[in-house]
Amino acid sequence: MRTPIIAGNWKMYKTVGEAVELVKALLGGLNVGNDREVVVCPPFTALYAVRPLLVGTSVALGAQNVYHEREGAYTGEIAPGMLVDVGCKYVIIGHSERRQYFGESDAGVNRKLHAARAAGLRPIVCVGESKPQRDAGEAEPIVTGQVRAALEGVSAEHMADVVIAYEPIWAIGTGDTATPADAQAMHLAIRRTLAELYGDAVAQAVRIQYGGSVKPDNIDDLMAQPDIDGALVGGASLKAESFLRIVHYR
Repeated sequence: MRTPIIAGNWKMYKTVGEAVELVKALLGGLNVGNDREVVVCPPFTALYAVRPLLVGTSVALGAQNVYHEREGAYTGEIAPGMLVDVGCKYVIIGHSERRQYFGESDAGVNRKLHAARAAGLRPIVCVGESKPQRDAGEAEPIVTGQVRAALEGVSAEHMADVVIAYEPIWAIGTGDTATPADAQAMHLAIRRTLAELYGDAVAQAVRIQYGGSVKPDNIDDLMAQPDIDGALVGGASLKAESFLRIVHYR
């Protein structure tokens, strides 16, 4: 049985003070058991301040990015061990905004995944197609190709720590959402790809999130799909009320 995982990606929002207030509000309204996992991913600057608030709670801390080297002269980058040191359990890798604006490649995503996992972080690996790719009928081969490239060299044993996040690029921050049926179809295609790579037992154990304009009014229908195991939430994670409604999906 896969434990659903709901993660809030705060992107480049929230000062330290705002992040602390949001976490306090989330914890004040949170009412979940062991049937789901909750993660918040603030900006780097707020990780240290948020950490003590989450100790002993059911909410895990995650980061939005990581570099693939352990240390070195890489100005502006953050090493996996630094994220572990500040209390992170998860890290988002290969988000479409990183790919689009910062030129991250499939090979780069793979390097980051290996580095994160080696440091003890659990990677949330993002994959997704653009609107032109979907319109051209290329969505499934594009997405499953990204999955294969990201997981190159990752053993079946280590897949227990990996989360896949399917985020159609055309739905991120646009207000458009893949229909539950379309999202389910892609999640199933990803799971079939995992089965080809690692066997059915591993494929059935890996959690696959949906991301892309997830909102309180669509989370219930999305989570009702058999292969959708959670959500990677952007804008709706920036307000306690909306994120709590998503976390408390029915």
